[in-house]
Amino acid sequence: MLVTSNFSLKYINIAMLTILKNATNIITALGEIYLFKKHQSNKVWAALIFMVISAISGGITDVSFHAVGYAWQIVNCFLTAAYSLTLRRVMDVAKQQTKSGNLNEFSMVLLNNLLSLPLGLSLIIVFNEWEYLYSSPVLRIPVFWVVATSSGLLGLAISFTSMWFLHQTGPTTYSLVGSLNKIPISLAGILLFKVPINVPNLLSILFGLFAGVFFAKAKMPK
Repeated sequence: MLVTSNFSLKYINIAMLTILKNATNIITALGEIYLFKKHQSNKVWAALIFMVISAISGGITDVSFHAVGYAWQIVNCFLTAAYSLTLRRVMDVAKQQTKSGNLNEFSMVLLNNLLSLPLGLSLIIVFNEWEYLYSSPVLRIPVFWVVATSSGLLGLAISFTSMWFLHQTGPTTYSLVGSLNKIPISLAGILLFKVPINVPNLLSILFGLFAGVFFAKAKMPK
């Protein structure tokens, strides 16, 4: 997921990246129907349709459109949806296989990170990142180690909170409640990086953000 997200970010701006991520929500919702027999309300499906419309209109009006970037992001959407659905399935299986009937968040974070190590090491070897990192001058800068350590701690916190949230809710809710953070990210991306944007594209982005808020409201318990 991280690799495909980084590649897509090379070609498309942050605002469009956050809106295109909405496609993950559609895939996740369909996966829940197939795997868990869980159906969503009409309001949720309306929010999902709004997200599809915003993604399509955003792509059409994107002045910095790049086919490669969009392709990488589509792959990222499928991988992200597969991750959340698989994680939920693992949690359900853990309830049946463990004596306690549950696998706590700390165990899930540990297993998740351990399983990612072989893939990470393989990518380092394939792209010869080890040699580059070993000879890089940034290793001698103290600030680099402070920032890298802080990033690792934040990543651990994200993993733990994601596991807890997914355990308490479901894949679709987990995937879509994150739509709320797209508002500050999109606006910050446009302002900080001075992204070239036109009025139709801006309206498409705002419409996609509205769809995310609409979903969050639709999922709130009555």
